[in-house]
Amino acid sequence: MEECYKALGDKTRLRILALLRTEELCVCELTDILDMSQPAISQHLRKLKTAKLVKEQRKGQWMFYSLDGSLYPFLEANLLALPDLGQEIEKLKASGRKVCCD
Repeated sequence: MEECYKALGDKTRLRILALLRTEELCVCELTDILDMSQPAISQHLRKLKTAKLVKEQRKGQWMFYSLDGSLYPFLEANLLALPDLGQEIEKLKASGRKVCCD
């Protein structure tokens, strides 16, 4: 439980969770949306994965991330309180960069 609270204590990780609430994303999509380096995003995802807040699934050479709130039933209500960042994913799709990992 302590790892969960530590992971939730960072603004970037909260933004990642808000994005993953909309749909699963790969690291390159998160780097585009959040305008951060791949190593920085990977570090945040590692902490979220350690806290069992996200899960990963390999598709070809790409790793996709999605929410894994099964361990923390309270997480759903907390995520609903975060801003909806779905429009950021829509901008990525409109720019043609959403398909980089398909």
